[in-house]
Amino acid sequence: MSDIAARTIWLTGLPCSGKSTLAAAVGQRLAAMGQVARVLDGDDLRRGLASDLGFAPRDRTENIRRTAEVARLFNEVGIPVIAALVSPSRDDREMARRIVGPARFVEVYLSTPLDVCERRDTKGMYARARRGEIREFTGVDAPYEAPLAPAVAIDSGILSLDLSVERVLSAAAAPASDTD
Repeated sequence: MSDIAARTIWLTGLPCSGKSTLAAAVGQRLAAMGQVARVLDGDDLRRGLASDLGFAPRDRTENIRRTAEVARLFNEVGIPVIAALVSPSRDDREMARRIVGPARFVEVYLSTPLDVCERRDTKGMYARARRGEIREFTGVDAPYEAPLAPAVAIDSGILSLDLSVERVLSAAAAPASDTD
């Protein structure tokens, strides 16, 4: 497998679709291959870099912008990034692609169905959102716009974690398309 240095693997999908798990596994696989990489997980970012932001559309956009800027900085020094964020808006993901650079941006869609995501929800966020305790929760009362042409789509309810990692790394190692 070729080197994926200076690429950003952007994992997007509904909450509990498997983004964080896959990001960690990809990061671990790269480390085992002797490659330094950085995982930028949405939950971790919201405890620090984005702790001043909520979940309104404007705040989500700003969270994605900040994450993309950080990813770009890592990429500029040759470090691959695995970013795991719901990033529900196509426009916001396109903004992230522009910031990172189209040739460096690898969009991975976790296409895991909503019912699987809800069953995995150990924090009870979906149930709380359905009761109205959490507002603007993606998949319940806030929309998710699936990517139209991701580099790869993965249903983590069907595909094993190992095979998912292989597909992500293959997509990240592929040359950028002529349209990038």
